[in-house]
Amino acid sequence: MLSRRALLVTGGASILVLGGGYASLSAMSNIAPAREPWRQATRGFGDVRFNAAAYAILAPSPHNLQPWMIQMEGEDSLTLFCDLTRRLPETDPPDRQTTIGLGAFLELLRQAAAEQGHRLEITPFPDGEPGDRLDERPIAHVRFIEDDSTERDLLFGHALRRRTARLKFDPGRPVPSDRLAALMKISTARPGLDTIRVDGSSETGMVSWLKDICKRAWEIELRKPETCHESSYLTRIGAKQINANPDGIFLAGQMMEVYRMSGMLTQENMDTIGSPAWEATLSMYNGLIDSAPTFVWFSTPGNSRTEQLDSGAVWIRLQLAASAVGVGFQPLSQVLEEYSEMAGPFAEIHKRFGVSLPGRVQGLFRLGYAGGQGPAPRWPLESRIIT
Repeated sequence: MLSRRALLVTGGASILVLGGGYASLSAMSNIAPAREPWRQATRGFGDVRFNAAAYAILAPSPHNLQPWMIQMEGEDSLTLFCDLTRRLPETDPPDRQTTIGLGAFLELLRQAAAEQGHRLEITPFPDGEPGDRLDERPIAHVRFIEDDSTERDLLFGHALRRRTARLKFDPGRPVPSDRLAALMKISTARPGLDTIRVDGSSETGMVSWLKDICKRAWEIELRKPETCHESSYLTRIGAKQINANPDGIFLAGQMMEVYRMSGMLTQENMDTIGSPAWEATLSMYNGLIDSAPTFVWFSTPGNSRTEQLDSGAVWIRLQLAASAVGVGFQPLSQVLEEYSEMAGPFAEIHKRFGVSLPGRVQGLFRLGYAGGQGPAPRWPLESRIIT
């Protein structure tokens, strides 16, 4: 229940009294500065590599940590590195999800370069694939080659409209089977992705089972102190935090400002298992899962770092295709996490999907229909350049 102070804050014309001054909740909840890179992408930087990178930094990444770092080389090349401080050692111990995010970056880079009449010569892990975790070695070396015959990717037209759904779907409105089939087909319709298997279902039994295992996995993550802490302290609550650190899990809007100012919602009480904020987090995410009428997933025959990069390409292509036809899209990654407490659900979903190790289910997503949403915060391009 809201405190008396919170009720006063939300009453009337939504005006807060702050030290004798007045500030509207609407103005206080403005996160436009954190979304500026989405607008900057279209402006051009005078260099095909910077132009393409301005789109690539809009790629999805686990917990929106944006782990990419770019080093320009000569007049036609760049090298992609992982910022090792932007990984998730608790929820993603082998850096598999981080590598997938870097693969999504490379796919958007490729599409944006093709728009400018350039094809990319991408050499993944030029100094060798890392082992158990990513290290200082480069993720990829990329050469831009001007080529008028380069085929543009139709999915790129939706790069700035791509969104991760954070609202409930209409549970009675599954994605039509022909549309779902088209999404799955286009996600691998690019050379080099033909070994990746994409599946999906709106069948009642499968959807019910997936909701159950996703909720079980989500509660495991939230009840494990280390993973709960990692997510809680990467949550940005309200515009001030989001604009100062445009990464992580963001909670924006007027009500979030109210909860933050009343002390009801903080990183500390989200991190306290069993607290009202923790229970609200559990309930909110369960509600999102329960609203899903359709699921889609994909798997690879192995689990090499290069296969993980390719998985990132399929990930972003699936989401771009969903955006093209107005379908909402959200990853549900908890059941694919690799730590001891998740071993049971992890094995269960691989068995159900017929994926034997070393193969991996690399992505699982809920699909459906919901209202519109704004883009996620991003660090500006210049912050991602190694100088």
